[in-house]
Amino acid sequence: MENENNIDLSASCYGEVKPFSYDLAVLPWGATEPHNQHLPYLTDCILSHDIAVDAARQALQTQQVRCMVLPPVFMGSQNPGQRELTFCIHARYETQKAILTDIVASLHHQGMQKLVIINGHGGNNFKNMIRDLAVDYPDFLIATTEWFTIVPPNGFFEEKDDHAGELETSVMLHYHPERVNMALAGEGKSQPFALSSLNEKIAWTPRNWQRVTTDTGIGNPRKATPEKGERYAKAVTERLCRLFTELAQSSDIYEH
Repeated sequence: MENENNIDLSASCYGEVKPFSYDLAVLPWGATEPHNQHLPYLTDCILSHDIAVDAARQALQTQQVRCMVLPPVFMGSQNPGQRELTFCIHARYETQKAILTDIVASLHHQGMQKLVIINGHGGNNFKNMIRDLAVDYPDFLIATTEWFTIVPPNGFFEEKDDHAGELETSVMLHYHPERVNMALAGEGKSQPFALSSLNEKIAWTPRNWQRVTTDTGIGNPRKATPEKGERYAKAVTERLCRLFTELAQSSDIYEH
């Protein structure tokens, strides 16, 4: 069987990559932040990367679509109340835009024309960056998605959560059980806003993380299992495989 390292830049060498042409590049993007007390700081990077690699592998095996998954970006945008947490790193909009711009400039110079961002961190938002880059690189397509919103969690998990709860813990247990320390997990209890208008999302303002949660988690991780994580990851990667395939096989994303 062909060495599939050549779809994952974090595990491949130039000798494996050089013989092939690639249909699109895939960029996992996460953050560096606490995830309750039991998951790694780089959870958002790890999961977006592993989901992307699984989808790229499926696209290659089933559709002969060749993607390259780039190393994950760990610079995430943080809420107030998170920067005070030890080793939580906040990246400004300007920093993230500069990183994305340099990646796009490099890929474009090499002849690539399509990039998919697999976002794993809810605080990141790339839409305005992509609009700006569409002006500078009109022949370069950038699409962005959040892996944890592609498939509704209903039917996969017992409780609704937001951060480091049942969903993320289950998927991490599926991919990397050795990186999960459930003995340290907090309950993930959270406090809503005092204003109903904000809770009903009539308007948005960033939550102060230290006012919302005591262990940095929002959602109960205790019901997480690797089986739940495997089922959910499979459903997500199937949809991403379809996205990669459609983008790779289409010269025009608009109907005629």
